Amino acid sequence: MSPSLIHPTALISAEARIADSVRIGPFTVIEGPVHISEDCEIAGHVLIQGKVTIARGNHIGWGSIVGADPQDLHFDPQTDSGVEIGANNTLREYVTIHRGSQAGGMTRIGANNFLMTGVHLAHDVQMGDHNVLANNVLLAGHIQVGNKCFLGGGSVFHQFIHIGDFAIAQGNAAISQDIPPYCMAHGNNLLAALNVIGLKRAGFTPEQRAEIKRAFRLLLEGNRQVAVQQASLIAWSDAAMLLVKAVENPSRKGILTRSTTL
Repeated sequence: MSPSLIHPTALISAEARIADSVRIGPFTVIEGPVHISEDCEIAGHVLIQGKVTIARGNHIGWGSIVGADPQDLHFDPQTDSGVEIGANNTLREYVTIHRGSQAGGMTRIGANNFLMTGVHLAHDVQMGDHNVLANNVLLAGHIQVGNKCFLGGGSVFHQFIHIGDFAIAQGNAAISQDIPPYCMAHGNNLLAALNVIGLKRAGFTPEQRAEIKRAFRLLLEGNRQVAVQQASLIAWSDAAMLLVKAVENPSRKGILTRSTTL
């Protein structure tokens, strides 16, 4: 690491591996076997501790905490677990990310995600790429987030649920069941509709969008057991199959259902 890029008040563990191009701000503490790759910028008053791997090009904002113990009354602090962060993510001020809760467990974030001020990722969260989490979004333990999701400010999510690709949650939503791919959720466990505008912006063809809409109507507006059986008899494209598979294999919390038609 390059001393010229590290503020003199920062405290860096001898176990840490810091690339020469990493910038570290004032009063930041890096504790334990942390590995930070090239071109990262760590702001002031940040705490990064334990078995944390941060790929290149990340920005970690003022006052953030990465690698802290899970908020689990049964957690053993001696557990060997950690956090893995992919490339080119932005974590704004006061983001908190807790390490895995089981031996060998990792909380993982993919690449090119934008976590705004006050976002919290609890232990064992698994997040894909290109997601945007607005201010004060709270994800409980073991949640799986897909790719290109948008979670509105102040929305909160119960442990173990799945949030599918291109999903949207309205600000201040309270969600305790899966949000299927391509879908929008709001309020208290309410499924609104398909993310039609998001699908267009993402480049899905009219044919793909029509098929996804067909799958949505079949699987999420009628009898679930019958619908899944019917869906298994249809040759879906890969895009629609993502929605079908999510409904066929929900998390232990089940999947949101829409009671009205589009």
